Amino acid sequence: MQLARDAIGVKSDGTMPDGTPVERYVLGQAPGLVAHILTYGGTIAYLEVPDRTGTRANVVLDLASLDDYRKQDAYLCALVGRYANRIAGAAFSLDGETFRLSDNDDGDCLHGGRIGFNKAVWQVVSQGETPEPHLTLRHISPDGDQGFPGTLTVEVTYSVIGGNTLRIAYRATTDRPTVLNLTNHTYFNLKGAGCGDVLDHEVTIAAERFTPTDKRQIPTGEMLPVAGTPFDFRKPQKIGARIGEPDPQLETALGYDQNFVLTLEDRSEPQLAARVYEPDSGRVLEVKTTQPGVQFYTGNHLTGTLHSPGGAVYAPRTAFCLETQHFPDSPNRPEFPSTVLRPDETFRSSTEYRFTTG
Repeated sequence: MQLARDAIGVKSDGTMPDGTPVERYVLGQAPGLVAHILTYGGTIAYLEVPDRTGTRANVVLDLASLDDYRKQDAYLCALVGRYANRIAGAAFSLDGETFRLSDNDDGDCLHGGRIGFNKAVWQVVSQGETPEPHLTLRHISPDGDQGFPGTLTVEVTYSVIGGNTLRIAYRATTDRPTVLNLTNHTYFNLKGAGCGDVLDHEVTIAAERFTPTDKRQIPTGEMLPVAGTPFDFRKPQKIGARIGEPDPQLETALGYDQNFVLTLEDRSEPQLAARVYEPDSGRVLEVKTTQPGVQFYTGNHLTGTLHSPGGAVYAPRTAFCLETQHFPDSPNRPEFPSTVLRPDETFRSSTEYRFTTG
């Protein structure tokens, strides 16, 4: 079934193999930001914003049908959990007990395991236009899901703020001590989805340090300075400027795929983590977050098997991700900020994507 783009409100996008319906919700309206959210994976299926001349384009990688979303394994623009990024050896210990997880990445657990939050059909809790266009989705992950302890209840609210900002607010509770790391894996191309590579995009990241990884892309536990490395985005730098340098981290990841340690002094409200400028369109993306890290990824594993509804091929480096998060493998790294959630606690985080032109 083809995914519709013309209706404001809610529209059916088909059903899952078990008959569960999937819906698309549309938030915002022209001339401002318009976002389409699927209940399948909480996927941002379309995100339309104007360029400096007012010409509008979708700036996230989208697919033609629900089946296309179901069959891909790139986590395309979806919610990720229970634990975004990698957990080494697909195992961790908590309160003296070891938990074995779904090992879906060469013996490690990636993005929550084989059946992560990106594959769930989320329940709609609320949606409306006041105080701003918003949609709240809920997913209940049972005790033992992919090996993780505790029944975890997650609510994610998408809101369009001020006509140019998409906010994603996360809330989670558990009935048993557990770990979690929630993010959204949206792939951006500020020229427009399917409009070539992103190597000319100029990126700034508010980070003095990054967490290097081994050949399995598991953090070593270090937090190294970005100064003097291809990972120094403290000042604007084109993605293509140093991506081809003979650096072991870049060679292992086939490009950028690193966690940056954000220098945010106050995380009670979203603070500026990254800025991206695309010179041809003039589009600017600012990412603000309350999270301690951001994974900068340049779509290195887009293989060309996915394509836009119009047939444009999604090849390597035709999009970038800025996945706000806690650090990879934190459950096995006590030196990293804790990702433990206990029954008497509520996890909350917010990330904002603000679009302007320059």
